[in-house]
Amino acid sequence: MKKFLLIIPVIFSHTFHGQKSAKSSPCYDLNEVLKVEPTPLYKPHLDASKSFNVKILKTTGTVQKYINSGKFHSVNKKGKGYRVQKLDYSRAWLVSKAYLNLERIGNRFSKNTGGAYFTVTSITRTLEDQCKLRKVNSNASLGISSHNYGNSFDISYVRFNGVHRPNSKLESALEKVLKYYYDAGRIHYIKERQQSCFHVTVRNY
Repeated sequence: MKKFLLIIPVIFSHTFHGQKSAKSSPCYDLNEVLKVEPTPLYKPHLDASKSFNVKILKTTGTVQKYINSGKFHSVNKKGKGYRVQKLDYSRAWLVSKAYLNLERIGNRFSKNTGGAYFTVTSITRTLEDQCKLRKVNSNASLGISSHNYGNSFDISYVRFNGVHRPNSKLESALEKVLKYYYDAGRIHYIKERQQSCFHVTVRNY
């Protein structure tokens, strides 16, 4: 009986230590993430992101710090010209200028299409969010993403008015709006074929 009582504390101590270590270890190696070189097409997005004086969003705590300071603006689930889908691997927060431009893009798209709306599929991600996303989507960025700074969002070009299917007319109208803001020096955007979305990064103009 005494021997049994002595064994129990050792087992529980070992189990607790193992759980603590697992929780404290991030699912990414920051040094490896930082080593990944962005493509020439993507580099302007990262340069724009760094100009907002937001450090790389590593964890929920980092995001909360910017929320508490008033740096991040909450993104509504729906607005004129857009809807935000259920976000499993990102968060509905953006720096104020990015939120303002999402609203402007939505408004202009709605006006140009007689009231249509597009779907926002991803917004701000922490590095933890990103490595969890990679487990289900191998196309997710291995390096730093502009989503990790709170000034990027993705807009589907195959989901309009709540319907998930290609619509060449609305896709063209959406790209026309994005080009308008690109030409005005407000945003960068990339048409991502594999994800069927426009990756939009707002510039700190």
